[in-house]
Amino acid sequence: MRLNYKIIFHFLGLLLLFNGGFILLSSLVSLIYNDGVTTNLLLGGIITSAIGTLVMFRTKDHKKEMNKREGYIVVTFGWIIMALSGTLPYVLTGVIPEFTDAFFETMSGYTTTGASILNDIESVPYGVLFWRSLTHWIGGMGIIVLAVAILPLLGIGGMQMFAAEAPGPSADKLHPRITDTAKRLWLIYFGYTALETILLKVAGMSFFDAINHAMCTLSTGGFSTKNASIAHWNSQPIIQYIIIVFMFLAGTNFVLSYFAFKGKVQKIIRDEEFKLYFKFIVVFTAIASLIIYFKADPSISSIQHPMVWGEGESAFRHALFQVLAIITTTGFVTADYTLWTPFLVVFFFGLMFLGGSAGSTSGGVKVVRHLLMIKNGFIEFRRSLHPNAILPVRYNTKSVSGDIVFNILAFFILYMLSFIIGALVFSMFGINFESSVGLAASSLGNVGPALGDFGPVNNYAALPALGKWWSAFLMLLGRLELFTVLILLTPFFWRNR
Repeated sequence: MRLNYKIIFHFLGLLLLFNGGFILLSSLVSLIYNDGVTTNLLLGGIITSAIGTLVMFRTKDHKKEMNKREGYIVVTFGWIIMALSGTLPYVLTGVIPEFTDAFFETMSGYTTTGASILNDIESVPYGVLFWRSLTHWIGGMGIIVLAVAILPLLGIGGMQMFAAEAPGPSADKLHPRITDTAKRLWLIYFGYTALETILLKVAGMSFFDAINHAMCTLSTGGFSTKNASIAHWNSQPIIQYIIIVFMFLAGTNFVLSYFAFKGKVQKIIRDEEFKLYFKFIVVFTAIASLIIYFKADPSISSIQHPMVWGEGESAFRHALFQVLAIITTTGFVTADYTLWTPFLVVFFFGLMFLGGSAGSTSGGVKVVRHLLMIKNGFIEFRRSLHPNAILPVRYNTKSVSGDIVFNILAFFILYMLSFIIGALVFSMFGINFESSVGLAASSLGNVGPALGDFGPVNNYAALPALGKWWSAFLMLLGRLELFTVLILLTPFFWRNR
């Protein structure tokens, strides 16, 4: 079957039109704060919107049918096109004049990785800072899902793209129509963002800081408007606790939030992934808290402000914050955890491979995959004793098909291979072992802070140009969960059948 190129380009044009609109919104913020870059942002928005409109106009007579191959192409190239056009606000304003750096920052934004090359964030104009946070917010729930929610132009094609982009081994649907599902997800996402903005403002943040951090929290991104990240507010614990709550929600399957609003609390309590996700956070926070309290001094590694509310509370808060920030792949920082004993450095490195829940905005492997692999492992032990027994893997009382289990095992093998190859490539650029493995794990898991020279108090500015391109590729690979990108690299994908 030949590819329907017109529908592919039509949707890419639509995404450019969206991107242009968001850049124009950033120019409005620039105008409100009179930061001196309004014209530059306006130009970037007009250029992007004009190209998108032209492409859509030239392909308006496309057939409204999309198969899986076209869905994979639209999703992967859609993210690349968005990242390429998203460099304009940085380049035109002169904030990041080098294209490589601008592309890295934009890809890090859209994939919600949160890795940055900016050395002085607080000197960046308001409009550009808002655009930077907006890339997180758009990418968090998914560029394609946003498009499907607002403009259902593709008929039956929507499901192919939703399935290709939606995080996790399966795309839970709230409604039989994919467009209604996308709208409900975005409504919850927007509502959480608005609520966190209000709470952060009441807690003492400026409105600008509050809305930016709300967008970056719900997207599990990690960009901040301050050089010290959330450590800037170490003297205001209430702000950090608010962010903790919303990081937890952002790392939870958004379908469960929908059930909560519908009063179906039992579905949440019985969900095996949610229970394991919650237990992981409790256990890992307890371990980190005790080690920080007895073996480390959180005030030594706090980035800016000393401890308040007593040592016990500070140890607990820093531990809970950093455990959540890494598990959910948000990447915010309240302290330099690489100074909290060697055990905790390895501990947090391991958490980079965990990830939040499927159906959340988190990156990483995802809790449900770990859960099903563990269950399958125990069944294999039993099968070795009872080779003829029928022992299905069960999840939420339902039997999981062998195809899903094999898919998860294949995903995990590919993920670890990608991590190993990623670290090897970084080492080829002269980067030391600790930094290489940290960069690979952080980029692939969309975490943000890494280890070594690229730890939580450093940024990625020192990464070589080729290293930035490789890191950007790993970010995209991890955000689209490997298969969506890797399948495009196979010869049989492009054969006309």
